[in-house]
Amino acid sequence: MALSADADVQHSGSSAPTLLLDAGTGLRQVPALLNQRPYKGSILLSHLHWDHVQGLPFFKSGDHPGAQVTLLIPPQEDGADAEHVLARMMSPPLFPIGPHQLRGNWRFGVLPPAAFSDDGVAVESFRMTAREIPHKGGRTVGYRISDGHASLAYLPDHCPTEIGPGPDGWGAYHPAALELARDVDLLIHDAHLFPDELAAEASFGHAAADYAVGLGAHAGARQVVLFHHKPDRRDDDLDRLVARFASAAPTVRGAFDGLELDL
Repeated sequence: MALSADADVQHSGSSAPTLLLDAGTGLRQVPALLNQRPYKGSILLSHLHWDHVQGLPFFKSGDHPGAQVTLLIPPQEDGADAEHVLARMMSPPLFPIGPHQLRGNWRFGVLPPAAFSDDGVAVESFRMTAREIPHKGGRTVGYRISDGHASLAYLPDHCPTEIGPGPDGWGAYHPAALELARDVDLLIHDAHLFPDELAAEASFGHAAADYAVGLGAHAGARQVVLFHHKPDRRDDDLDRLVARFASAAPTVRGAFDGLELDL
């Protein structure tokens, strides 16, 4: 299994990603990985906040006559279907076309109930399970992806303080998060906040980097990638952040554009 920092997942030995986790503006980088060919695969959205969907209208390999795309979203609290929800962002007067006008063969759907079962479901020859996790402003899920040899957990937006301070004051290591991250080769986790920002900003819906590392340790993850950095972070800030965990177990990395990992 290979992974890039844009959460593009592909099978080892494959020449192109077939599974995309979320659809932020980093989606514009995917066509280069495809040599500008049409995308044929699935997109799993963790939730519907703008920073996780605004790449869709600008995804050239998806908006292509030869594209074949299945896009799945978490079940919505009001029961709305996927295309209707996405059209709230992507339709006139906010955008000139709606989701149904993307070229190619697009299928929009909601995660099936089986995705939340212990066995999960098959997606692009991967095994995927989903669990609801706390995050402000709409139903949010985390994902666990496995190809039978390697596994990753993806929790990009997570507010664990919503259900209590936990043993370290950074938030509860609750069952859904632990289940997703249990013994994974890679945990990709929200690290939007530094510990001294938690008191003032946790209510916006994000986690401290220290929580991400703590969750990885409690769950037995082999590696943690700190993700969803604050937009105003400088490279030096992130270098110092990762350096704080130099002696930590599991291994800790900071996500950056162009990062590729083989699992």
